[in-house]
Amino acid sequence: MAKPARPFWRTLYFWVLVAIAAGALLGWLSPETGRAMKPLGDGFIKLVKMIITPVIFLTVVTGIAGMADLKAFGRVGAKAMGYFLAVSTFALAVGLIVANLVRPGAGLNVAPAGLNPASVSTYVSQAHEQSVTGFLLDTLASALTGGEILQVLLVAILFGIALAQLGAAGDRLLDLLRTLTAVVFRIVHILMYAAPIGAFGAMAFTIGQYGIGTLANLAALVATFYATALLFVIVVLGLIARAAGFSIFALVGYIKDELLLVLGTSSSESALPLLMEKLERAGCPKPIVGLVVPAGYSFNLDGTNIYMSLAALFIAQACGIDLSLGDQLLLMAVAILSSKGAAGVTGSGFIVLAATLSVLPAIPVAGMALILGVDRFMSECRSLTNFIGNAVATIVVARWEGAVSPAQLAAAFHGQGAELTEAESDALQIAGKSDVQPRR
Repeated sequence: MAKPARPFWRTLYFWVLVAIAAGALLGWLSPETGRAMKPLGDGFIKLVKMIITPVIFLTVVTGIAGMADLKAFGRVGAKAMGYFLAVSTFALAVGLIVANLVRPGAGLNVAPAGLNPASVSTYVSQAHEQSVTGFLLDTLASALTGGEILQVLLVAILFGIALAQLGAAGDRLLDLLRTLTAVVFRIVHILMYAAPIGAFGAMAFTIGQYGIGTLANLAALVATFYATALLFVIVVLGLIARAAGFSIFALVGYIKDELLLVLGTSSSESALPLLMEKLERAGCPKPIVGLVVPAGYSFNLDGTNIYMSLAALFIAQACGIDLSLGDQLLLMAVAILSSKGAAGVTGSGFIVLAATLSVLPAIPVAGMALILGVDRFMSECRSLTNFIGNAVATIVVARWEGAVSPAQLAAAFHGQGAELTEAESDALQIAGKSDVQPRR
């Protein structure tokens, strides 16, 4: 029997929603005070980022080391990367198609020579520092202190494989790591008590710094981006989810608390540990969750890809630059590469856009100044789309592995997953539908 639901006013969902509304109101009524709230949002994100490295490391290591067959790990990784590449490329294509149809930048008639590149110089310099070797390390310890997801993932995979190869000799260490994992996730729950404060500070700063009126200046771009992202989630991800045997709307309802946290903080990383926990609760095996979710934060950024396509074509249209089909295909190819490894934090999409435009001379990088004022408002939508996309990817890979059933997912989404998950898991193991099983 399912536990009785807590009163609405005692849920994280309610208090984050109240905090977002209060922050927006404060930023509107008193912009100066709203801007002063920035440390609250930044502080909460730093608290979460502090715990993300051990969450990813411990989850991936215990998941891989606990597998009965390491070949299953390689198969899961290959399926996940194939999914990431296909869906991310499709997201870029959707952005290009919508930008060509709607043409949000047409008619602005901005002279490229009159743009001020100084306003985006910081982002361009950060973009130039990115490289395809960004996942490589000087030492193993640097992965645990640098905070880069790709680096943490690389070390965790190597450590997990090595621990699995030890066999029974590594069981004591594996048990210790599992205990540490439980402790770390308990810390996550403690930190979530501060989520409303972080959401309040981040939203108050955003409205106070940029003002709601900023949206009116570039309303066409912002509205087009939000509509395209919504269309992508409902239609594209919705069809993928339906093919995998679950409803995208049921999934969104299941992770609504985490989505509100992402909305308030404008960072999909702020809810990463909670997403991993919820997906496991829905029946997705720990090894799959531990691999697909962290990897998705670097390789499956659907919202960021849509944003890059739209923003790049918006700048070109605003400056009166006609891009040929070849130019647009080149843009998409460069974006596929430059988006990999982007962190799910505020401003990352803008930095990735700078990296993309810097190697495409047809579009002036200084044109990014046109969207700098509203980029913060689009950051929320990027993060939300990325977050939902990674949730869908994890469940789809778990379904491909036969490790979770549609009935199990439906029960979890409706709050009945705890009891049914164990029964369904036993049934799946008896039927031999998945070999992504823990090592006994």
